[in-house]
Amino acid sequence: QLQLVESGGGLVQPGGSLRLSCAASGFTLDYYSIGWFRQAPGKEREGVSCSSGRDGSTYYADSVKGRFTISRDNAKNTVYLQMNSLRPEDTAVYYCTVVQNWVVTTVQAWCVRGLSGTTYDSWGQGTQVTVSS
Repeated sequence: QLQLVESGGGLVQPGGSLRLSCAASGFTLDYYSIGWFRQAPGKEREGVSCSSGRDGSTYYADSVKGRFTISRDNAKNTVYLQMNSLRPEDTAVYYCTVVQNWVVTTVQAWCVRGLSGTTYDSWGQGTQVTVSS
């Protein structure tokens, strides 16, 4: 059974860094595109960063560009999100998600629109990130 488990969230001061991890089990990441989404209280879930497992193309939301880096270690079957220069507005629950490569037309389209209404994607339970002094 496909399972994703996030970790690495917590409380950090503005300007600090965190690295989120997402351990995958029950399948092999090699044939999947990976993504991180977040949802802040009272807001809709938004795509933070997505990366294609087919061609390596990567998308970042404008709000995190230059500060966040998505990566994967297929040998460890783990996805990462390195977050630097954190801001209070980055406070949210962060979710990792995977989808088989064939489903993704472009990573930007996937990250911006998501795949709501389909069952193609799988999600972790989320990890809370709070940026506050």
